[in-house]
Amino acid sequence: MGPVIRIFLFSLLLSASGGSLASAPAAHTVTVDGHPFRVWEKPAEQPSSVILLVHGRTWSTRPDFDLQVPREEKSLMDGLVERNITVYGVDLRGYGETPRDSSGWLTPDRAARDVSGVLKWLRQRHPELPAPALFGWSYGAMVSQLVAQRMPSELRALILFGYPLRPGSAVTSAGLDGDPPRRTTTAAAAAEDFIVPGSISDTAVEAFVAAALAADPIRADWRELEQWQALDPSQVRVPTLLLEGEFDPLALDEVHLALFGNLGTSDKAWVMFPDSDHVAFMEASRDYFLDVMATFLQAR
Repeated sequence: MGPVIRIFLFSLLLSASGGSLASAPAAHTVTVDGHPFRVWEKPAEQPSSVILLVHGRTWSTRPDFDLQVPREEKSLMDGLVERNITVYGVDLRGYGETPRDSSGWLTPDRAARDVSGVLKWLRQRHPELPAPALFGWSYGAMVSQLVAQRMPSELRALILFGYPLRPGSAVTSAGLDGDPPRRTTTAAAAAEDFIVPGSISDTAVEAFVAAALAADPIRADWRELEQWQALDPSQVRVPTLLLEGEFDPLALDEVHLALFGNLGTSDKAWVMFPDSDHVAFMEASRDYFLDVMATFLQAR
């Protein structure tokens, strides 16, 4: 069965599911340096803390962190709310419901400044709670580390998952001048991170593919990638939780070892989820993943 037909069949199933899915997150518009950002919120009734989620390279907040599947629980946002954490997710420039700026490009430094601006908004919105925690997945993990290095007062804790840095690799923006390519995203790309057999249902994968293509039909474009060279774990001095899927091909053990060993804080933990990959928070390890996150935040 081809991917288009499978996505169509999933859409029919979703329509027939009625009220079995969780409610959609509230949508906020937050302005940072004159640019509007879509920020999604799911509030806890009696929150003990607040967290901001930063998505990865290709897909935006809602497919990544609020996946809704009939008769299955896959949403990271819903799971955090159940653990008394009010949760927000930001669509970076060119992702989801946040427009590109006039350049059409995103850079690591620009993304870090944008996330910092949203954290400032959250601190003003929730003065009764501790400073927000920051969770970054994949590219978002590297963005979040830059924020923690440069603006530590804006967050109380840092959580990194699927960290994709490649030490010693050439980081260059060669060939990234001119207009951004704005390539169309594909169903194959949306499904490629699910690699551990049996860790997630076919229905959930089809749901993710459908949600990802609907939210992000055009691939966002990054340049000035040499800015990643500023990543320096010794400059991270906030409590840090490093999370890793056992079979995540993008998150290398040697990278995590160097990152964890060189963090500038002694308040740190490193947890690996067995039989999991780059999307462990949607897979069979979801409850474990959520419990680790919640325990880490509740202890700080």
